[in-house]
Amino acid sequence: MAMRIPLDGARLETVPAFEHWDGFYEVVGVKKPGGKGCWCMSYRDTSVPDRGAYMKAECERDPGPGVLAYVNGAPAGWCSIAPRSTYRRLMNSRTIPFVDSEDAWSAVCFVVKPGYRGQGLMHVLLDGAVRHAREHGAHVVEGYPIDMSGDTGEGRVDIISGYVGTTALFERAGFERTMKTTAHSGGRERWIMRKQVG
Repeated sequence: MAMRIPLDGARLETVPAFEHWDGFYEVVGVKKPGGKGCWCMSYRDTSVPDRGAYMKAECERDPGPGVLAYVNGAPAGWCSIAPRSTYRRLMNSRTIPFVDSEDAWSAVCFVVKPGYRGQGLMHVLLDGAVRHAREHGAHVVEGYPIDMSGDTGEGRVDIISGYVGTTALFERAGFERTMKTTAHSGGRERWIMRKQVG
């Protein structure tokens, strides 16, 4: 189990992944030699043979494939945010439909390193992702989180399901429920949630 790193009083910074390959690799990269892993390619293109090289190239092009959260100068979290048209899986999705013809920027994935989890860093990441999208010309930002509102359990989300975020996370950031999808994560329904930013 990773040692908890308290965020109270810490210096938090959210930056584009552009020119921050080392930070992206630290948070998302597969460290095991020969290991496959997602590399945050699930929505982009899973047919790419060298996912690490692909994402390294993405981090070398402005605006980059998302944003990173740093805590006291150390990379701690990641949010994939880019125009929906750049996500091959979303463009062909049968379960997450288009709302309209607007090329919304899509926040599809969150990763928080173990020592930083459970302290609200996903809120920091989503705020930074929205700011990044707006600064690069986005008019609309959308996400596809799971709905925990009717959860009868303890309200905990397994790590894999949590990667897409929760409706409560997006609502707190000013997003509105736009459309229920037929997609599920961890057995929970997912919504299209949107926020006008420009």
